[in-house]
Amino acid sequence: MIGEMHERTFCIRGSVLLVFSVLRAAKFFLMQAVCCVPVSPMRVAPMHKGEMVSQLLFGEMVTVIEKGEEHWVKVQCHYDQYEGWVTRNHLADAAFQAALHHITADWSNDILFNDQPMHLSFGSDLRGLVNGRAEWGRFNWIFKGNHIDPQQNRKTEKNILKIANLFINTPYLWGGRSVFGIDCSGFTQLVYKAFGIPILRDAYQQATQGEVIGFLQESKLGDLAFFDNAEGKITHVGILLNDHEIIHSSGKVRIDKIDSQGIVNVDTNERTHTLRLIKRYF
Repeated sequence: MIGEMHERTFCIRGSVLLVFSVLRAAKFFLMQAVCCVPVSPMRVAPMHKGEMVSQLLFGEMVTVIEKGEEHWVKVQCHYDQYEGWVTRNHLADAAFQAALHHITADWSNDILFNDQPMHLSFGSDLRGLVNGRAEWGRFNWIFKGNHIDPQQNRKTEKNILKIANLFINTPYLWGGRSVFGIDCSGFTQLVYKAFGIPILRDAYQQATQGEVIGFLQESKLGDLAFFDNAEGKITHVGILLNDHEIIHSSGKVRIDKIDSQGIVNVDTNERTHTLRLIKRYF
């Protein structure tokens, strides 16, 4: 009887220890962190050879949801809920409330990060910045440049064109989200970020948002046009400038012609993308 009691006590204690172990692990996996480098690749697998599916920009918040081998962690970006693997040294242990914050306004933006120069892409988050200074745990940085308050940025034709044109000739990069290299949906997402409109990461995801516009002739500057492949899957997106021009990332960020059938490359006069639908978000 006494032996049986000891056995039960041991089992209970073991269960308690297991629960505490799980809770400790969960606490780590749900850790909040912030990107502390200009651009951090998000990969499909915890290895440098893994496909880059997206990127984090400086100042963007993440939740760490899984720990991999060595220095890899799986994160979910707060801005668009996208998940991927990043290296741990690209993150700072810092958490911020979901208060409104400004973003960098110029093509390239200079800061002093721990007294060393760093160059940020347009659209980087200036989290925790007060009077030009911020502290993220053991890191501190200084920014004196131009910035945008997305919630106050007026959605005028002039402002939309100004932001979109910052990316002209930026090279296409699969998974890219910066002025140093960007894909089609990363481009549309960052332009919309400047106006406080958080659209999702991939083209097919963005197509689930917004209001359908029935005809190209009814479109206006800032509407998104989506394009599909032979299987009917949406694979491309761009920003309409009017009912006959589109700015999009294809090879590089460029302006091409568009009609009811799709995009026509202005350099080669070849049809490159087939129009599927148009959405409005403003």
